[in-house]
Amino acid sequence: MNKVVVPESSSIQGSSKRPLWQKLLPWLTTIVCFAFLYTRVNSAAVSQGSTLVPYLAQVFEKVSWWRWLSMMVPYTLFFFVLDSLIIWKVINWFNVKVSYARILPVRASAFILSLVNEQVGKGAIAIYLNRRDGVPGWEVASSMIFVMVCEFYYLAFWATIGILIQWQDFPPVLRLIPWIGLGAGVFFVGFFLFFSGRIVPNSRLRQRALFHAFRQAKLWQYGAVIILRSPVMLSAVVVYTLSLRLFGVEVGFIEMMGYLPVILFGAVAPGPMRSVAIVLWVVLFPDRPAEMSAFGLVQHNFFIFFNASMGLLFLKKANRELLGS
Repeated sequence: MNKVVVPESSSIQGSSKRPLWQKLLPWLTTIVCFAFLYTRVNSAAVSQGSTLVPYLAQVFEKVSWWRWLSMMVPYTLFFFVLDSLIIWKVINWFNVKVSYARILPVRASAFILSLVNEQVGKGAIAIYLNRRDGVPGWEVASSMIFVMVCEFYYLAFWATIGILIQWQDFPPVLRLIPWIGLGAGVFFVGFFLFFSGRIVPNSRLRQRALFHAFRQAKLWQYGAVIILRSPVMLSAVVVYTLSLRLFGVEVGFIEMMGYLPVILFGAVAPGPMRSVAIVLWVVLFPDRPAEMSAFGLVQHNFFIFFNASMGLLFLKKANRELLGS
């Protein structure tokens, strides 16, 4: 029987206690975003002599949903396979040798928690490996934070490319993204030098269990995660371009390469329903508020709900893996 390290997992659970404002922020963000969408779409409906619901219904009626599903289902499955591969690689690098098949059910089950917060979903993976394999909880949490850091730089990299491709189409506030990316790059240099022990070698902060993965990480491993995830972005550009055409909005692949990374960068903002991402579609296509609201709503939320449904399929197996001993 594998050792269960209860104190570590308890620490992880205890760390989930957050101030009230942090708990409310995602919901307040969502309320503001949907209020913005309501005013834009309702104004467009009134200008067409209609009301909100019939106006939106016309958009949904025109879509060939079977064609849409034929693209979205394979894309979502591709994301699941590649995302699980990245988590598997990181865990094998920094924590414990496990098979890819072992990671699939727990990653899928974690998508259920990711409906509200992606970070909570990754925290569930840490607790699973702590209980199932006896890996100290903070060390697995460190690996999940490593994945999230790589995801940030992956999105910042592609969003910067997107801004540069479609510079004139973005409002001034979004043109700050390349500067954010540059600042993040400069920060990473110091960050990597610190955790690799090249500067301030005697720091006690670096020795904390939460930084376990960062002490071990080589520069190529950061790059490897970004490269492994990039096929998802490239496939998303193709799928989103073709899907948007089903909603009656023509856009080229190069244009989508500009828009999509920025929108996905916004999707990491706190809040359920990917509300910030939906708002960005409307901001970037102001003449088509109904189409873009409908497109953003179904596109992003089908993705997270389909992943969660896969989690339900794997949930029994994950529970058996976790509790079988």
